[in-house]
Amino acid sequence: MRRMTQDLGTEQRPLRVGVIGSGPSAFYAADAVFRVGGLHARVDMFDRLPTPFGLVRGGVAPDHQNIKAVVKVYQKVAEQPGYRFFGHVQIGRDLLVTDLEEHYHMLVWAVGCESDQRLGIPGEDLSGVHSATEFVGWYNGHPDFRERSFDLAAATRVAVVGNGNVAMDVARILLKDPEALATTDIADHALTALRASKVREVYLLGRRGPAQAAFSPKEIEEIAELPGVDVVVAPAEAELDPYSAEWLATQKGSAQRNVAFLQERARLGEGGGARKLRCRFLVLPVEVKASDGRVAAVRVQCARLEPDAGGTPRPRPIDRFETLPVELVFEAIGYRGVPVPGMSFDPRKGIIPNADGRVLGEPGGPVRPGHYVVGWAKRGPTGLVGTNSPDSKATVERMVADLQAGKALAPRHDAIEARLRQRGIDFVTWQDWQRLDAHELAEGNARGKVRHKEPSVEALMAAVRRLRPR
Repeated sequence: MRRMTQDLGTEQRPLRVGVIGSGPSAFYAADAVFRVGGLHARVDMFDRLPTPFGLVRGGVAPDHQNIKAVVKVYQKVAEQPGYRFFGHVQIGRDLLVTDLEEHYHMLVWAVGCESDQRLGIPGEDLSGVHSATEFVGWYNGHPDFRERSFDLAAATRVAVVGNGNVAMDVARILLKDPEALATTDIADHALTALRASKVREVYLLGRRGPAQAAFSPKEIEEIAELPGVDVVVAPAEAELDPYSAEWLATQKGSAQRNVAFLQERARLGEGGGARKLRCRFLVLPVEVKASDGRVAAVRVQCARLEPDAGGTPRPRPIDRFETLPVELVFEAIGYRGVPVPGMSFDPRKGIIPNADGRVLGEPGGPVRPGHYVVGWAKRGPTGLVGTNSPDSKATVERMVADLQAGKALAPRHDAIEARLRQRGIDFVTWQDWQRLDAHELAEGNARGKVRHKEPSVEALMAAVRRLRPR
């Protein structure tokens, strides 16, 4: 790597990078910065919560501990001498974007997608209609969703709208024996509610056909392996129309594996299990119906697939409707970003507008120098945890190219820690987190589970303060 403009990025004048967010894309970005040959850099990472790791901690299902193990990779990044963590710091409240610009040469926005998409149908605001975002955060012990409630004890049938992997997580947690979750890091309040649950049937509603199902084969197969649970598919809905059959031949193995599995389940019929996952395809929810102010059913319109201009099968509504009796509805049709004060936002896509990771001042507008974006905030809620690694590396490559071209911010200060202390912000350091992490593991072990999470920001901060050296 050639010498940086005005020696920026040298040992005498290291590049200062601020990363906002501490999920997978944030850590992959930090790792990519530290791996640039010949570049001396310091990376400060901010999170509004006292804890790091984003959706790995608050989104990955508690019975998928193998996926959560990826934090070991992030812990190695945090061991770099140029790394610092500032938890419990909210941009727009504790620090402004202008504050960050005064302290860092480059800023990387890794804020993810913290909201959810809506269906926009009548009855969507009824009690008993929830987003998957809320439910996932609730059972994972995310402080934002601690006070949510889901009347599982009064529901026997549930509709989950969508059939991606998040929808599968919701369905699996609803149908799984709660005692199989008791040793995980599931939130205590969620385990109590699930033990009282009366849910026995879950309708998984997909707007396209079985060939276009968004879930991964492992996710659907895992549900079929649950004791006492049957995956049920109507034979007519498992069959492929000519367009889908032709399209499927051009796809990778996962789509073909899904179709083979679904058609096999269709041949097996209802099964003898007490709980059912009913996979429905080519159905579009058009209304949530109520009885006495509560959810009583979801009305769906049937569809058929027709190829678009590019040959991809798309659902087209037809004049046939069904009413499915359910007492709860979970919408799992995608996450969505929320605006960050002081930053541009694309309301149509729900992301920070960008050109290949370089932030734009407005959608379609000019590049905002010194600002970059990674992960879901860059591309939308697509891909798995590992997808964020090449995504973040690509953005860092553009940062390095801009640095070599002399395009960086010109910060006047190098004392963000002092500024936070002056404002009375009790931020969480990486050392604070390590003590809290050990505490959660020890508390979990005492309870016979993997980890015990404190239920709120207040409780987390109380633990952090109690664990600090005197």
